[in-house]
Amino acid sequence: MRPNPNRGRVYRRCGCRDNTGKQIGAGCPKLASSRHGTWTFAVDRPNADNMRKTLRRGGFATKIQASEALSKVLECERAGVHLNDAETVAQYLTSWLDAKAPNLRTNTVLRYRAYINQDLIPAIGAVRLEQLTHEHVRQFISNQLTAGRGRVTLARCITTLSSALNDAVKQRRLSYSPARYAGLPRPARRNLTCWTTRQAEGFLRTCHRIDDPLADLFELMICTGMRKGEMLGLHWDDVDLDNRVLFVRHTLVSINNSRSMLSEPKTEGSRAWVALSQRAVEALRRQRQRKTTDPDGLVFTTKDRRPLRPQYVLDRFRQLTAEAALPRIRVHDLRHLAATIMLSAGVPIAMVSKTLRHKNLATTVDIYGHLTQEVAQAAVDATAAALDNVAKKAA
Repeated sequence: MRPNPNRGRVYRRCGCRDNTGKQIGAGCPKLASSRHGTWTFAVDRPNADNMRKTLRRGGFATKIQASEALSKVLECERAGVHLNDAETVAQYLTSWLDAKAPNLRTNTVLRYRAYINQDLIPAIGAVRLEQLTHEHVRQFISNQLTAGRGRVTLARCITTLSSALNDAVKQRRLSYSPARYAGLPRPARRNLTCWTTRQAEGFLRTCHRIDDPLADLFELMICTGMRKGEMLGLHWDDVDLDNRVLFVRHTLVSINNSRSMLSEPKTEGSRAWVALSQRAVEALRRQRQRKTTDPDGLVFTTKDRRPLRPQYVLDRFRQLTAEAALPRIRVHDLRHLAATIMLSAGVPIAMVSKTLRHKNLATTVDIYGHLTQEVAQAAVDATAAALDNVAKKAA
């Protein structure tokens, strides 16, 4: 039998006690005065074990307020929304991350936990989950921007909150997500800084001239477009030089800049094979001959065959960049460099996307779309030149 959607009662009660210290409640004679006591509602709610459980909430100044609160409880019940108005945002976010953690990468869990404990809970943690509104989120964003918080970091923080609240909607804890229309200003788009092909070749020439231990690592990044973590997590068992292919099965991540660990690739699409050019094969063969490689383990290691620290790779990359007198870029920009060289050489963007192992073509277009304009211009110019040549011969 379905519960009566109009059940529940609203009444007035106070905190007065009798001589034994027991609360008098609704039976207090002083309630005859409209100024005494507050309004309360009570309603029996269905339970998973079929046991009756009464929900009571009091402290309302008027009967109308208590009735509206009761109506909201019944409305949520009819909509299938789980209402636990005693749980705070802090409690929900903490339990949400605990449940989510087993399916997330270690770095992602640490980042989410930092946003929750250091930013979200101090600002809105005391608010009851069901009472969280768009205004709370908007005020949080405004306060953070006023305090000089970086927009990129703030956007990631709001994304964490949005993910948690979206799950609350899916679980019918909330009817909508207060963070959905947060109105967060978009971070300024970072302009990709890439070397030219000539500069890239000059950098590699400098690395090989001094026989730097990381020379072949950087060359392989440029030749394949692989991510730094994927390169540092590459094992010899994942490399097939005869067939000129390697497989991305691990990535090395830094935990709080203090320790490193092997993890799964960034996305499902990242777990794929990567074609190797002859130049990349030669780089790997040179690396095979180095004493700093582990023939049964990682391709790139320290002298004592331990995993390279990402920070060390970055520091050494900057030193080599300065020695080559080149503009300062990030190690990750070598991936962008690989894409730029491919697109500038006329490689179709669909093939570039496949080579970079992006989740979809839209990601590649979003990042490198400005380069395809140059390729498109060259394509239409070639078409026009071909037509002009035919016209000249016919004249």
